[in-house]
Amino acid sequence: MRQTVAVSNTSRAGLAVAGLSLGTSLNPLNSSMIAVALVVLREDFRLDVATVTWVITAFYITSAAGQPLMGRLADRFGPRRLFMLGMALVAVTCALAPFSPNFVFVCIARALMALGTATAYPCAVVMVGALARQANSSSTRPLGRIQMANTSGAAVGPVVGGLLVSLVGWEALFLINVPLALAALFIVRRFAPPDQQREHGSVASLLRDSDIPGILAFVGGMVLLLMGLLDALPGLRWWLLGGAMVLAVLFAWRELSFGKPFLDLRLLGRNRPLLLVYLGFVVFSCVYYFAFFGLPQLLQDAAGYDPGLVGVLMLPLAAMSVVITPLAVRAIDRFGVRRVLIAGVVLLTVAAAALWLLTASFAVLLVLALTALMGVPYGSVSIASNQGLYLSAAPQDRGVAAGIFQTCRYVGAIGATVMIGIFYGDGVNQDNWGRMVLVMLGLCAVTFVVAVLWRERKAG
Repeated sequence: MRQTVAVSNTSRAGLAVAGLSLGTSLNPLNSSMIAVALVVLREDFRLDVATVTWVITAFYITSAAGQPLMGRLADRFGPRRLFMLGMALVAVTCALAPFSPNFVFVCIARALMALGTATAYPCAVVMVGALARQANSSSTRPLGRIQMANTSGAAVGPVVGGLLVSLVGWEALFLINVPLALAALFIVRRFAPPDQQREHGSVASLLRDSDIPGILAFVGGMVLLLMGLLDALPGLRWWLLGGAMVLAVLFAWRELSFGKPFLDLRLLGRNRPLLLVYLGFVVFSCVYYFAFFGLPQLLQDAAGYDPGLVGVLMLPLAAMSVVITPLAVRAIDRFGVRRVLIAGVVLLTVAAAALWLLTASFAVLLVLALTALMGVPYGSVSIASNQGLYLSAAPQDRGVAAGIFQTCRYVGAIGATVMIGIFYGDGVNQDNWGRMVLVMLGLCAVTFVVAVLWRERKAG
């Protein structure tokens, strides 16, 4: 009888992880899927190139700013109910978005979709401990599956998006989310463990204790920072960055003086392992997105490859990272997070150095080998960083910690995008690619130092 119950609990935990993984995949899926619809949106709404990119910017900024907020709400009021609320928001928004009368409504729909999908990863991380205990396994296994969902969503996005746009139109990019979000909602509702006792009280008291000014300062500062880095409003970049700095100062003053801060900066300052996880993941993401964003432009402009072929040549990067993740999970269980993290960063350095070969040749087999090689450290470092986050954050703060972790990914990606624009400013060619590789190697060295310094946080 006990064995039957154990098997049942393991199955329920597995199904709950599947639902959480499905919800988690929606954010990267929609961030990459939209790229193939820009031309169609321009034609349908008669837009210029600069204006149509707001459909990407709106999603990017809302995701980056919203994830820590969703994480804090998950910590306070329960991850299961917040996840379901997020998926419901995605389903309703995406059902209505195809009827948008103009492009502004499309961008608003994308922002609401980003807010809904931003609940998934922080909620999943908060629930990992309970699911691991329910399945009688280590936390690396559910985290590994969630990481695979993240990677797979980004990998299949352009392929799925291209098929949907060619057969139906840009509207299908919204509609496809409706059944996926509802499926994730009902699976988690049915199989995820109920939320533990969370905060209760009057609405007024909850609002008073929710640090609304701190939340607004954080979100506002993050939005201004990302808009400045992305140069979303040409000519106002330095004003946006200056405003972000002012809000950052106000945010720090508020958090240090408030009794129940949104983000406990004193506690975070004492948590060196968590800070190192964040720093390492920002720099690592910058290296990865240097290749992910910079290489396709090099292959199209300098090598003259067709965009369709470039998509195929980039596919091994994401595919190999999916394959390597479960192997990295086993390695973490056997050797520990730190050793796998250091090994992954060493492989990252090797892969980045190998990209130098593209200054001499664009042979298809060489490109395929290099993109596959780059996928190995992406899978291993990502899951090791995920597990490092889980071990470094206090249980009651894992939601907001996971949200900030995802924001680190966006900051790294945006940093890479800005630097790519600088290096490719006078032309997309092999010489400039070689200079970018040198910068990647420098960033790899920083990531290696951070990985060596990281130690698992001591309990208590």
